[in-house]
Amino acid sequence: MRIGLLGGSFNPAHRGHRRMSLAALEALGLDEVWWLVSPGNPLKPATGMAPYASRIASARAMARRSRIRVSDFEARIGTHYTVDTVTALARRWPRHDFVWLMGEDTLPEFHRWKQWRRLAAKVPIAVLSRPGYDDDARAARAMGWLRRFVQPSATARDWTDWSAPAITFLRLPPDRTSATRLRALDPDWHRQFTDPVFKE
Repeated sequence: MRIGLLGGSFNPAHRGHRRMSLAALEALGLDEVWWLVSPGNPLKPATGMAPYASRIASARAMARRSRIRVSDFEARIGTHYTVDTVTALARRWPRHDFVWLMGEDTLPEFHRWKQWRRLAAKVPIAVLSRPGYDDDARAARAMGWLRRFVQPSATARDWTDWSAPAITFLRLPPDRTSATRLRALDPDWHRQFTDPVFKE
C-alpha cells in the first residue's frame, strides 16, 4: 500500500487537516493517509494541550467516512520523535511505501527535529501548501540541505520511484483553518470528545 503519514498534536483535528489530507491523497495517488496523533510534541509546550484521548477522538470524528486512518501508534510503542516512529512503522509494515506529509508552516522548524537529515533519508517528504507560509517554507534553514533533493510536483504520483532524500511541494486548495484559532474560540472544545482510543 501507498501510505501518507501526517503527524501532529491534532489539538483539535479540524477541516484543514481533512482537506489537506484528501488533497494529498489524490495528488500522490495514495491508498490511505494515516494521522499519527502524537502523545506530546517535544517542540510544543504542554500548556493548552488537550488530553490525548480527546485529541484522538476529535481526529476520529474529523476523519469519518474517508480514507484517513487515525492511529495511536506512537503512544502504544512509546516513540517521541518522528525519526523513531518512521523506523518502527517501516519494521511493522515492510511492504508498505510511506511518504511523510508536512505542512508548509512546519518546514521552518524542521531543522530542530531530532536527526532530521536521517529522517529525510528514510522517507520521501511531501510539503503541503498553507496560505501565507510559502516564502517561509522555501527559506527554511533545512532547505539549505534539502534543496538539492527537490522533485517536481508534476511527478508527485511517482514518489515511490524516488530515492530518499526526496522532497516535493504540493499546491493544494487553500484552507486557513487554524487549531490555535479554534482553541481561542473554544478553550474547552475537548470536553465533547469521550470516544475510546482507536486501535489498529
